[in-house]
Amino acid sequence: MALIREKRLPQLQLSLPIPARAAAQRPKPMFAPAPALTPKKASTPTALSSQFRLSDFDKLAVLGRGSGGTVYKVRHRETCALYALKVQHYGDPAAAAEADILSRTASPFVVRCHSILPVAASGDIAMLLELVDGGSLDSIKSRQGAFPEAALAEVAAQALSGLAYLHARRIVHLDIKPANLLASTAGEIKVADFGIAKVLPRAGDQCTSYVLYVSTTAYMSPERFDPEAHGGHYDPYAADVWSLGVTILELFMGRYPLLPAGQKPSWAALMCAVCFGEAPALSDGVASPELQGFVAACLHKDYRKRASVAELLAHPFVARRDVAVSKCALRKLVADVSLESRRT
Repeated sequence: MALIREKRLPQLQLSLPIPARAAAQRPKPMFAPAPALTPKKASTPTALSSQFRLSDFDKLAVLGRGSGGTVYKVRHRETCALYALKVQHYGDPAAAAEADILSRTASPFVVRCHSILPVAASGDIAMLLELVDGGSLDSIKSRQGAFPEAALAEVAAQALSGLAYLHARRIVHLDIKPANLLASTAGEIKVADFGIAKVLPRAGDQCTSYVLYVSTTAYMSPERFDPEAHGGHYDPYAADVWSLGVTILELFMGRYPLLPAGQKPSWAALMCAVCFGEAPALSDGVASPELQGFVAACLHKDYRKRASVAELLAHPFVARRDVAVSKCALRKLVADVSLESRRT
């Protein structure tokens, strides 16, 4: 029980090679490959706009706070356009890294960064982001509880399309969770918060140094807790899939799924649940066979048996959903929460 004898600390730096997903390492695909959802017009990353100044904006509300900074809802004085302004504290290395990654992306499934605005007085960095008006899936779950399965299929489809776009550019998110998936009232899902994301090197996708415990522990995959128990390998693409599987299961159940209801999510409890425990069984009367199969495909403890993003896009839960019904269910869910928020 090496995990029990030696607790790893979040600041621990390890040298962990990341293996390329060679055909010999992976079993035969579970499903026929399917392309990710794509916008009507292809888009490519463009240089961030320098036309904005921090003094051009009025702060309207605080959207969220974290150890690295604060996100505000702001309004451009001249155009009255609304944005999200993420102010990262001076000296936080994640700020520059996140700005660099967002400058590489232009996808309808990834939150857009319009500009980087230096804060002269404090040295902080401010990122002007698109405002996703429905908020995070975590906030929606907190107000509405469990998601209906139709809405959840649309969440899975769009989140997977975001991951497919990122992974194709060797970007791994490493912190997929309900709080980092944003929803719009138009029924759009966008991957957000790239504070610990990484751009992997091209040559064999190998890393010589990796921060292992920097993401939210509850959504970390077993191989991230203990890579030695999994052959010494840590595949960050498969880790993103695990995190998405936990996220989908949590939204379906309305609570964190890998611990009993009410149990405190301590490091030791989470380690035992993720590495040794089993995900709660979803009975036929509660969940469809498609959803059961989707979650199981995401949550294989052996990363080599875990479905890839491309395989999950071809999974019946996503590929055979009624798109019109799923989008309508998601829009209704977000609209109901937005209406409730305005009333309170």
